[in-house]
Amino acid sequence: MSLFNRKTQTQSTANGNNFLTELALATIHDGVIITNRSGVIQFINPAAVIMLDCGSAENALGLDYGLLLKLESKEGRELLENENPLIQAMRTNQQIENQAVCLVAGPSAKRIPVAISLVIANNNESNRIITFRNITKELAEESEQAEFISTASHEMRTPVASIEGYLSLALNPQTATIDERARKYLTSAHSASQHLGRLFRNLIDVTKLDDGRLRPNFEPVEMVGTVKQMADNFVMAAQNAKLNFQFGSNDPATVNNSGRLEQVVYGYVDVNFLQEIMNNLIENAIKYTPAGGSIYVNVLGDGDRALINVTDTGIGISSDDIQHVFQKFYRADNSDTRTIGGTGLGLYLVKQRAEAMGGHVWAESAFGEGSTFYVSLPRISGDEYEKRMIAVNNAKMVPQTPVNNNNQGGKQ
Repeated sequence: MSLFNRKTQTQSTANGNNFLTELALATIHDGVIITNRSGVIQFINPAAVIMLDCGSAENALGLDYGLLLKLESKEGRELLENENPLIQAMRTNQQIENQAVCLVAGPSAKRIPVAISLVIANNNESNRIITFRNITKELAEESEQAEFISTASHEMRTPVASIEGYLSLALNPQTATIDERARKYLTSAHSASQHLGRLFRNLIDVTKLDDGRLRPNFEPVEMVGTVKQMADNFVMAAQNAKLNFQFGSNDPATVNNSGRLEQVVYGYVDVNFLQEIMNNLIENAIKYTPAGGSIYVNVLGDGDRALINVTDTGIGISSDDIQHVFQKFYRADNSDTRTIGGTGLGLYLVKQRAEAMGGHVWAESAFGEGSTFYVSLPRISGDEYEKRMIAVNNAKMVPQTPVNNNNQGGKQ
């Protein structure tokens, strides 16, 4: 009898816990969906029903999650399957946390910016717990902050440029005569003003994308040739720094006799964003690699991704710092980096630009042993490349409709 009572009490406790769990999920403002390992919805809370505009929980239960959770990029662009973080996480059984995307809600097609997360439950069913949080208010606050930073940066660029200009004149022997002691002070001030100018330029670049004023302009490209052309711009800078600079893998097995990569990789990217990414990564590699070192830039196709890496034999990054290097304003603080100028925005800009194109970035390094920075971007097939090129060329051939400036009111 006591055993029966103990079992009944255990079952009662479990039922009570389930009730409390469902009550908690029913009262939170975040949308919650639980699916089985095949992606079939088994539970949906009221907040998710409202955000997805699906009418009721009964309408959602038993459906594939993909029929309800339709996602776009945070810029409002349709996501390919290999760009969709939720699809990729469901397929690979990996967790995601607070990925910023746009949710397209049901019949109304209302677009809601959300931070979406996925957790794999540690149970026999391996349930997928999907949560999504409306971040409209957060984005509005971030936009206000970005607008302030952008406006302040614009206002401060002019006086800083004037200071830099006057210091340049003071240091020019043709316009001013100064002793060596004064020249030393003015040189330090000139260097500081240049650093401040770079900071303001980077702040403006970053905030333009943060607040939505700058959106990626996608076009189909052949990635290997495009990245090589960008990398070639740094050959002279690397030579001046006494560095060995090589495009293509440092593994001879992956290149032909001419040193060119055999693989053809197509992507759909914003070329200007890609240029900014390559500029920052290669400039960093040159900056943090002592004379006599080497830099390798490479592009490979990795399944449905185009993978770019910039590898150097420089001073490297400690394990404590490497997890923070893509954060805004973060700079590693050690005796080797203190003497090297930087704004702390370059790698944040790399991450920001890559994610705007549906990609992601990461770094591998060991202090004193060099670093490799990776940029993974969506890859398209040769057929898809040809189709998109035809569309681009056709768009160029369509004549632009002239604007009738005399018809201001829409009626004659």
